[in-house]
Amino acid sequence: MRPIPPMKALVALEAAMRLGSFSLAAQELSVTPGAVGQQIQKLEDWLGVALFVRQIRQVTPTVEGRAYFARIQPALLEIIHASRRLRERHSKGVRLSMPPSFAAKWFAPRMADFLQAHPGIALSLNTTTTLVDFEFDAVDLAVRYFDGIDSQLAVQLLYTDEARAYCSPAYAKKWKLKRPEDFQSATLLHNTLHPHWRVWLTRFSSLADAQIEAINGIQFDQSLMAIEAAVHAQGLVLTSPLLVEAELAEGSLVEPFDKALPLSNGYYLVHPNADELQPAVKLLKAWMAARSTPLDSGQATHR
Repeated sequence: MRPIPPMKALVALEAAMRLGSFSLAAQELSVTPGAVGQQIQKLEDWLGVALFVRQIRQVTPTVEGRAYFARIQPALLEIIHASRRLRERHSKGVRLSMPPSFAAKWFAPRMADFLQAHPGIALSLNTTTTLVDFEFDAVDLAVRYFDGIDSQLAVQLLYTDEARAYCSPAYAKKWKLKRPEDFQSATLLHNTLHPHWRVWLTRFSSLADAQIEAINGIQFDQSLMAIEAAVHAQGLVLTSPLLVEAELAEGSLVEPFDKALPLSNGYYLVHPNADELQPAVKLLKAWMAARSTPLDSGQATHR
C-alpha cells in the first residue's frame, strides 16, 4: 500500500461530503457522478473502510466517513488556501462578487472608470444573491447587503440603506397621489430585498392594518424587476435610493413623498480578516470606498 492516499479521491471526497451529493460534487468538479463514485471507491479500498452508504439516488456518510472527513478537512482547506495565495501572489486579476441589483445599478455605470484608470488589472465580476463563502469560492472581494456584523470578515461600509417609495410620473398623476393614504387605490410592487411596505405605511400613513393588507400588490424576487415595473407605470416600488439613481436622474421615476424608512442593513465591502490583499485588490477596494457615500466617524472600517 502506498503511504499517501489517492489525492484525486480526496478532492472528490471533500466535494461530496461538503455538498452532500455525488451529483452536486460532479457538477462542481466538471466530471460525471460515476467518476466521483469511482474516486471515492478507490479511497475506500485504500483505507479499507466504507465512507458512504449507497442507496438508490442517495448516498449517506458512514460514521467512519464523517470522522475521517472531520480530521482531514482542516488540512485540505490549508492546502487550498496556501495554493491560492501562491498562485495569486503576482496576479493582477481581481475577482469581485456582489448582488445583481447593486452590480447593475451602481457598479456597472462606474466600472469603465476603474478599468480606464487601471488598465493592467483584469476584473472578473460575479453577481449572485447567495452569500459568498470565501473558504471555497474564488472571490477576492464581495459586496454584501447585511448588518455589517461578522467577526470573520474585514468589513467596510459603502452605503447605509433606507427604503423610499417611487413610481413613474404618469402613475402618480393617474392615481392622484397626494398623500400616503392615497396608496389604497394603487398597486404595491413588493421585492425580497426591501419587503417593508407594511412598516413604511404604518409609519407614514394613517391607514389601519386591514386597509394596508387590502392594497393590491405584486411580488417580485428581484429588485431590478420591481423597479422596471414601476418605470412602466405598473405600481409603486419601495426600494433603496441607490438602486434608482439613473431613473430619478432621467425622470422615469419620481418620489411622491419625501418619506425615508431607515434600515439596519447596508452595502458593505467585505473580505476575510486573515487575507493579505494583493495590490490590485487593494486598488479596487480603495476605489470603491472613494466613490461611495463619505463615512461618518462612527461608520469607519471595522472588524
